[in-house]
Amino acid sequence: MQVWRLTTAAAAAALLLPAVGSPAFAQSKEITIGISIATTGPAAALGVPERNALEFVPKEIGGVPLKVIVLDDGGDSTAATTNARRFITESNADIVVGSSTTPPSIAISTVANEVGVPHFSLAPMPIPPERVKWSVSLPQPVPVMGKVLYDHMKKNNVKTVGYIGFSDSYGDLWLNDLKKQTEPMGIKVVADERFARPDTSVAGQALKLVAANPDAVLIGASGTAAALPQSTLRERGYKGLIYQTHGAASIDFIRIAGKAAEGVIMASGPVMSPETQADSALTKKPGLALNAAYEAKHGANTRSQFAAHSYDVFELLKRLVPVALKEAKPGTPEFRDAIRKALLSEKELAASQAVYNFTETDRYGVDDRSRIILTVKDGKYTQVQ
Repeated sequence: MQVWRLTTAAAAAALLLPAVGSPAFAQSKEITIGISIATTGPAAALGVPERNALEFVPKEIGGVPLKVIVLDDGGDSTAATTNARRFITESNADIVVGSSTTPPSIAISTVANEVGVPHFSLAPMPIPPERVKWSVSLPQPVPVMGKVLYDHMKKNNVKTVGYIGFSDSYGDLWLNDLKKQTEPMGIKVVADERFARPDTSVAGQALKLVAANPDAVLIGASGTAAALPQSTLRERGYKGLIYQTHGAASIDFIRIAGKAAEGVIMASGPVMSPETQADSALTKKPGLALNAAYEAKHGANTRSQFAAHSYDVFELLKRLVPVALKEAKPGTPEFRDAIRKALLSEKELAASQAVYNFTETDRYGVDDRSRIILTVKDGKYTQVQ
């Protein structure tokens, strides 16, 4: 059984957490999965595909029904915190998932680690020691995706690079990685500009970047907001290479950026082009399956790596749940801990975006099989070989 309960998190009341082991944590005949994503607001271009992909996930695993509860957090950290607490207090969730962007994902991780519930983030996020026990992140980490972009820069004789990114933790992740990896490669960061996710203009920042005249510009943004600096830079006459992170890889990016999207160099997960993968690639079969189902329902060329991240949670659970069920029943702290332990013991967890091998210290668990490079040609994504 799947339960869809979409609501605005602003209307959700904050609740106190029960103590683990209290009567609120009673054994259940179903596995409850609470998902907090941004189906409204600036990050909706990420959250809507994530919600849509849930139409194609299993209704039961290991003979146990799945109860899936979806709440909208609008990309807001406070709302995401409230949603996470609701999943625990109202629904005794066995697993929490979300959010669509980095700041609310950190907020959910804080709650999950406070009470001991497995947490699957759908956005790249820093996972310090206080959040390492219960949280993993399905999107590829910034250093893995950054390396493939910086190697492309090096190959194309880029000596100087400008940066424009979100003025939040996602923007920080990319700027810090850009500086760390490109300096030894002889590439110098000559400009750093920021903007807020809801901003409707980056004209001032773009003019400063054009004046700095770097060989290339990296845009550290996600969703439809990534199209704003892309378009503005081209409108202001910037002729150099423009790079985008995997947070921008969506059809909506092309729709909004229009002709300015042509020639962009973008990191992406393999789900955007499973047809070009070798038959031996473990990401090919799940990628083809998701894209076939998604495009049959939502139209040609609507595939989305954001949809893939939520879909992949359930691809992993197909392996993890049967292992956990051997140790404990859903609705108990023991079952949650069994899921956590299975994340570490199970290897080569194949999904559409990566093959995961989590460890106690590596909560991303991916390798080079998790990345490709895309460009836009004639209004369509094509893979850069």
